[in-house]
Amino acid sequence: MHTLEQLRSGALAGTRQLNLSCGLTEMPPEVFGLADTLEVLNLSGNRLSRLPPDLGRLHRLKIVFCSDNHFTHLPEVLGDCPALEMVGFKANRIVDVPASALPPALRWLVLTDNAIAELPAALGERPALQKLMLSGNQLRCLPPSLAGAQRLELVRLAANQLADVPGWLTELPRLAWLALSGNPLGWQLPPLPRLPTVPWRQLQLGERLGEGASGHIHRAHRVGGAPSEALALKLFKGAVTSDGLPAHERDACLAAGLHPALCTPSADLCDHPEGTHGLLLPLIAPTHTSLAGPPSLDSCTRDVYPDGFGLGLPVALRLAQCVAEAVAHLHRRGVVHGDLYAHNILWNPANGNAVLSDFGAATRLPADQRALTQALQALEVRAMGCLLEELADHALAPPGSPTVAALAHLAQACQHPQPSQRPGMAELCSSLQALA
Repeated sequence: MHTLEQLRSGALAGTRQLNLSCGLTEMPPEVFGLADTLEVLNLSGNRLSRLPPDLGRLHRLKIVFCSDNHFTHLPEVLGDCPALEMVGFKANRIVDVPASALPPALRWLVLTDNAIAELPAALGERPALQKLMLSGNQLRCLPPSLAGAQRLELVRLAANQLADVPGWLTELPRLAWLALSGNPLGWQLPPLPRLPTVPWRQLQLGERLGEGASGHIHRAHRVGGAPSEALALKLFKGAVTSDGLPAHERDACLAAGLHPALCTPSADLCDHPEGTHGLLLPLIAPTHTSLAGPPSLDSCTRDVYPDGFGLGLPVALRLAQCVAEAVAHLHRRGVVHGDLYAHNILWNPANGNAVLSDFGAATRLPADQRALTQALQALEVRAMGCLLEELADHALAPPGSPTVAALAHLAQACQHPQPSQRPGMAELCSSLQALA
């Protein structure tokens, strides 16, 4: 974070990114002194309710973050910023999104956790739009113009008021990551299995292993259990995340059931002194590590691999098989993961064994609408195709390797622009088995 003193003293001259969170009620006019270099403006965590009318003077501005403020309308002045690609106004009080507030170069829009009931038709008229995050609003429908958003790849619609899934949504040629849970869709869902419960008093918590949008993960042991019985405990935060609500993540985990390549729960937490919900999960071996980092502000929808990253071809094929089998299992169980990305895959570099985690964006599928279920599964097949493409790109093999070429061909088939022409996950598993 920067300070107002640094900004006013000129110490930040020439900066490309400015981060100010200090109880602001107005954007400091000194920000305009950075107009020739400023590309990222982060004003999250303040008390702002408007932006200056001449914001367009920041002619190089690409990214604006104004989450956790007091905005009730998406500021129309955003539309005056010619280079603006990413707009993030999560957790405000926004009820109105004027068409004029959408910059012409818009690529990534985050309006999670607001009170928006309607979106303008102009949203579908932003040809660069790739990422649209709208969970935790009051949307009853989507503008039909979004059918023309041919580059749209990730959409988060969880925890809204949608009564149906428009047919054009599942026909978008590049859509691969979709979250729909927590909408009154009227779907017939199979009953959830019950898990064994473990009282809080029977657990001993160890160090925190990680933190996601929906909760904290700790190492845990059952009091009186075998010393080798190390577990992970996920304690949910309870708030709306970019993907949806923790309660729906929990339901999706239960519906997914157990699979060796899935990180799904073995028991439910009960009797937490503060009423916190939690799940006990298998502790993933320390030999496993994240396959990649999440998308960057530049890559938008694609994961970021370390420079020089490579993996042997047999290892790449084993990894692909593990993930494909896990996703096929989910589809048989009536679940789409919604966030099938390398950054949600923990893998063993020695042999390619892998585990798919993080069900925050998962959606349980209707048992009574076969065509819709297949259409939603086809979107996830495209996400699998993106992963296969990345594995083919990073596989260490001689030039012209027929196996790498075959893997790349499978990736292309999974990304066919007509979702109905993509293979199913069972077919993909067989093809990967044949390659291996």
